[in-house]
Amino acid sequence: MRALVIDDSRAMRRIVGGILGGLGYEVAQAGDGREALDVLGGGFVPDLATVDWNMPVMDGLQFVSAVRANPAWRSVTLMMVTTESEHGQIVRALAAGAHEYLIKPFTADALETKLSLLGLLPAGEPA
Repeated sequence: MRALVIDDSRAMRRIVGGILGGLGYEVAQAGDGREALDVLGGGFVPDLATVDWNMPVMDGLQFVSAVRANPAWRSVTLMMVTTESEHGQIVRALAAGAHEYLIKPFTADALETKLSLLGLLPAGEPA
């Protein structure tokens, strides 16, 4: 399985990417939504994209909308991983096409639980 970790924080990309890599994902990274679209356009179409909300150039909500507007990327599962915790923000992200929402800070177990709920926990991994 493939994952794209999108966050302007290099440390957060390393943390999320490490968790996903440990679960068996092939992981690519991007520092903002525009860079992530370039990764997708370059042929790396992941099963899962974790998306931060607050990023320069193109934020997470704009990225989610752009992905949902492209039929070639409709199969990508989008999970917001962000500090935005207001109910209205969660509703906006889900309405734009995100499948799941994880609020920072989080534990590896919380991420694995979300993956399990989405059916994206690689075989043999506990939830």
